[in-house]
Amino acid sequence: MSRKIPKLCIIDRFEGDWAVIEYEDKIFNFPKELLPKEAKEGDVLKFDVTVDIEETEKRKKAIEDLVKDLFVDE
Repeated sequence: MSRKIPKLCIIDRFEGDWAVIEYEDKIFNFPKELLPKEAKEGDVLKFDVTVDIEETEKRKKAIEDLVKDLFVDE
């Protein structure tokens, strides 16, 4: 029985306002300002991402209202 290896996000380095994050065989930039102030190179990160349904609905309604204003029948 094989053991499942957890997928880790690791801070590789900082470049200006960005943290360079390693995730498996991928590397991506993440805004440094969104990390805890104590985060440093080599730290393993945990992300808890959720959808803000209320804010999503507000934005959707605002866009729908803009579209209605643009395409008013005269």
